[in-house]
Amino acid sequence: MTSYRSLFRTPEFTPLLLGAAAQTAAGTVGGLALGTLVYRATGSPLLSAVSIFGPSLAQVLGATVLLSGADRLPPRTALSAIALAFAAGTALQAVPGLPVGAVFAVLLVLGLVASLGGGVRWGLLNEILPKDGYLPGRSLFNMMSGLMQIAGFATGGALLAALSPRVCLLLSAALYLTAALALRLGLTTRPPRTAGRPSAAATWRTNALLWSERSRRLTYLGLWIPNGMVVGCESLYVSYDAHAAGTLFACGALGMFAGDVTVGRLLPPRVRRNMATPLLLVLAVPYLLFSAHPPLPVAAVCVTLASVGFGASLVQQERLMELTPGGLAGQALGLHSSGMLTMQGVSAAVAGAVAQLTTPETGMTAMAAGSVAVTLVLAAAGRRAPRPVNAATPAAVEGSARPR
Repeated sequence: MTSYRSLFRTPEFTPLLLGAAAQTAAGTVGGLALGTLVYRATGSPLLSAVSIFGPSLAQVLGATVLLSGADRLPPRTALSAIALAFAAGTALQAVPGLPVGAVFAVLLVLGLVASLGGGVRWGLLNEILPKDGYLPGRSLFNMMSGLMQIAGFATGGALLAALSPRVCLLLSAALYLTAALALRLGLTTRPPRTAGRPSAAATWRTNALLWSERSRRLTYLGLWIPNGMVVGCESLYVSYDAHAAGTLFACGALGMFAGDVTVGRLLPPRVRRNMATPLLLVLAVPYLLFSAHPPLPVAAVCVTLASVGFGASLVQQERLMELTPGGLAGQALGLHSSGMLTMQGVSAAVAGAVAQLTTPETGMTAMAAGSVAVTLVLAAAGRRAPRPVNAATPAAVEGSARPR
């Protein structure tokens, strides 16, 4: 397997990683600030949860009309433009007196823009790394994301204690601008991976092809639903304990980091390929303890342990790439990213609604129980799935890469 050290010798890997790091830091600081701002203004767990994960709800629309651009747009231009759009949108949310409705309108637009970002970034990563380099490369990105979230949530919590949420939003906008500069200056000009113009028709056609094979469908559902429901638990940290939300988010990022290191580097391939279901159960089961409203130290341990289970996504993505033609890698990974983020946004809204009607602890417990149930159902269905024909044949790649 490709080593972490060799990844940094790969041209374009380092600027792509640094740009993603700045965007992750911006998202954590900005999301915590916006959730706090909305909660102070409305006192609503539902609106607070949706404000933190709101852009995810727009991913489903973007995935149906924009996703073909993941393979049909120049990567450097697309990635830097997306970061610039987030800088502008986040700065707009910091305007004093901006109505809550306008805040959510901006979130909708940013969600549409973000639906394209995952496919472009991960498609480029798959392109610049050798065949056996994607999993360690994505593992390193996830580890970076975990570290940036730890730093971002911890710093964001400290900044919110000393500064206003609007000032924190402006700091987040500055980080997005930094990411745009890093991507624009650090990446080289590359042509799109697939010929043709992005369009809704091309998006639908390729999505239908990706969805047509049963093993891919089950892999997508496993990537989207259990993960999304646990993020619904995370969306209630502010309403569960507003003063400790930054600590809980940081603990979650620490656990995610540990899970990515374990799956990406420590587990041998033969063991790793069978770990998706156990890791998804680890992801959800600790949240069942929140039904007893544990004290902060116990809650922090539960969150850290649960987040180790996010490493399941690395196993599932490796499986997805085995089942996908190379010419569709960008849109396949974009569909994974958009579907996952959509489910995270939907789950945040559902968890917030349950918390609004009952308590945050009840919302967390309900989402965790649902995640466990879905994981077990998908595991049973996967055992009955036929062995797929290798998707990545030259004919399949060539045929799928041409617009029709």
